[in-house]
Amino acid sequence: MAASSTPSYPDSVVDCALYEQGKRRSGLLPLDEAMHACYATPDGFVWIGLHEPTEDQLQIVASAFGLHPLAVEDALTAHQRPKLERYDDTLFLVMRTAVYVEHEALTATSEIVDTGEIMAFMGRRFIVVVRHGPSHQLTGVRHHLEENPELLAHGPAAVLHAIADTVVDQYLDVVTAVETDVDEAEGAPYAPQQAHDIRRVYRLKRELLELRRAVAPLVEPMLELAGGRLPGVDKDIARYLRDVHDHLTQAADRITALCEVTDTALFLVLAQTSVQQNSDMRRISAIAALIAAPIGIVGVYGMNFDHMPELRWTFGYPLVIGAIIVVCAVIYRAFRRNGWL
Repeated sequence: MAASSTPSYPDSVVDCALYEQGKRRSGLLPLDEAMHACYATPDGFVWIGLHEPTEDQLQIVASAFGLHPLAVEDALTAHQRPKLERYDDTLFLVMRTAVYVEHEALTATSEIVDTGEIMAFMGRRFIVVVRHGPSHQLTGVRHHLEENPELLAHGPAAVLHAIADTVVDQYLDVVTAVETDVDEAEGAPYAPQQAHDIRRVYRLKRELLELRRAVAPLVEPMLELAGGRLPGVDKDIARYLRDVHDHLTQAADRITALCEVTDTALFLVLAQTSVQQNSDMRRISAIAALIAAPIGIVGVYGMNFDHMPELRWTFGYPLVIGAIIVVCAVIYRAFRRNGWL
């Protein structure tokens, strides 16, 4: 069946194309003709790309390729944990994407990592990719594969590998960028002129946990794909997927190390805050003692009694002032020697 050359595409349909022996058939393919086109073409498969599709659009695809309703529901609602599910001969892979958010300086409100989702339905003759939220567009992936027909001839599994490889490479780029923020947070407690804002470190910790929730759960599904025992994944593509799994494991290990460094920085900032509070309390206590001594002395002489020592003595006033000065000097020297002032 010949593909329609100029179908009307809504914004959510990124692309829909038919591939035969690794080469794209010219023109764009309407969604409702995708299934008939791929099954009428020997060694052909359909690659459909959707970005935040409507329920009606996804239902058209689901009905055409027999996608499981539970998987379709997950693809519509998004906010899924990375996972791999098998429905007969159809695989449903959920991946979280990660994008580093550029910022001038790390603050308590800085957004460092923004995440989105990619869901992929893969059968022997089709692959449907649904994208939610922020992520790099997959147009470059499609163009790269179309320039390598020998790899694309492996079918939908080659597309799944290329997408997973792109997502994992983005993880590594994000981790490399976040390392700069972690180094800054780690060195901040040692900078004498810099304020130790614990909220900055805590924000960084939360962003790292968000990144880890995107990366770590994908390790097991990627290992299962790399095993080469799933339908539609041949041994050649399984070798490529093993390389993706290795990079994913590397990213997960680096994130774990960054979390540990951030925990240490958070503990150090807490310890420094506690020490600073103790130092402030000692200074306050020392100042209170310095104030209390003269108050005690003048309080005695401020009582309204007729018969008190030295009330009518000529040198009584300078003697009391001198006593106050001496007592305060002794107290100040004692606190100064002990490091309270």
